[in-house]
Amino acid sequence: MFKKQDYVNVIDGGICAVDNVKAAGIKEGKYGVSIIVSPNSNASAVFTSNKVVAAPIIHTKEVIQDGKLSAVIVNSGNANCFTGEQGIKDCDEIVSNASKLLNIPSSEIASSSTGVIGRKMPMDIIEPLIEKVSKKLDNSLEASLEAAKGIMTTDTVPKEFAVEVDIDGKPVKIGGICKGTGMIAPNMGTMLCFIVTDAVIAPESIKIALKNAVDLSFNMIVVDGDESTNDTAILMANGQSGVSVANGGKINEKFQNALSYLCVNLAQKMVRDGEGASKFLEVNVHGATSPRDAKLAAKAVASSMLFKAAIFGEDPNWGRIVSAVGYSGCEMNPDIISIAISNESLFNNPKSDKSTYLVKNGEILAFDGTKYLDLAEKLMANDDIVVDINLNLSDGEATAWGCDLTYDYVKINGEYTT
Repeated sequence: MFKKQDYVNVIDGGICAVDNVKAAGIKEGKYGVSIIVSPNSNASAVFTSNKVVAAPIIHTKEVIQDGKLSAVIVNSGNANCFTGEQGIKDCDEIVSNASKLLNIPSSEIASSSTGVIGRKMPMDIIEPLIEKVSKKLDNSLEASLEAAKGIMTTDTVPKEFAVEVDIDGKPVKIGGICKGTGMIAPNMGTMLCFIVTDAVIAPESIKIALKNAVDLSFNMIVVDGDESTNDTAILMANGQSGVSVANGGKINEKFQNALSYLCVNLAQKMVRDGEGASKFLEVNVHGATSPRDAKLAAKAVASSMLFKAAIFGEDPNWGRIVSAVGYSGCEMNPDIISIAISNESLFNNPKSDKSTYLVKNGEILAFDGTKYLDLAEKLMANDDIVVDINLNLSDGEATAWGCDLTYDYVKINGEYTT
């Protein structure tokens, strides 16, 4: 279970909070292009585990093998997935055009796409946008915001964040942008995330730090349970701070906490902007036999369509919670489980009047006519819902985030390609 430390400070600037980073983006109708430039950076990435992968993922997996990147080009509106050889050619052409305009080798440019699957890339629209964006590159608050807007699809708000942490008396900055509102499941899914830091860190260590952060954040969010073909998270380190944050495979604790906090914040922004979402859900699991079991339980509850519908209906139907825990695959004993609903963790603040037990140590407390059910119904009317589950078996913990399932979700996705 992640906890932000006080030494991590939130700063303005998004991805452009980091020195020597330039960004820009343009959105015209359904289509957009964004470019991020961080010259001579060490880099690593994590991708979708879907067996159907988009052309830009094939390209980026290849160019990032040597752990070096200088730029990322992203288009929105078309996923360039299930497009065969033509899709590969279009991706290569996009990267080649960017290479010429940026004066950066194609081998140092990652590519990413998001949008409708199975449609040919509208190169007549995308290529002019690439040229326009390349002329707008800047290091500024506005540049980061425009880059975040350029990668949006069904997103309703741009998503960016930046943090700073003091390491050995020197500031280290991390900034990022992301997109994603639908096809989001606890396996990096549709999400794109691009992060840059000015820390000094080798590619092998970047891979470890990024995986640690992703496991706590993007792998623990759910909107609809679908996993995208294009999921990508890239971390680039340009070393401008001169501060080393890793020794072999050992990552500096302060840097890891700052990176994880940035990723958790961006992940939560995606869930809050989930397609049609009206409520935000946090599921905390305590007392599991292992962190893995805690993750299984938390993800199952956050993924439960029945419970997501109950949240929308403001119905404290704890039976759907215990059912999800039961089929999650975690070790559990229904005779000792505790379930609480709140707007702040009851287990952290036992006397809170913003929390109530539904089930305590296997005993049902919230049934008709009880104060527990009355308070639970009132709490369900809030925009933020916290579910605390204690399996009372050991000390394994995990947190997952999700949202409700609304009529608007069906409407948005029913009309997506029309």
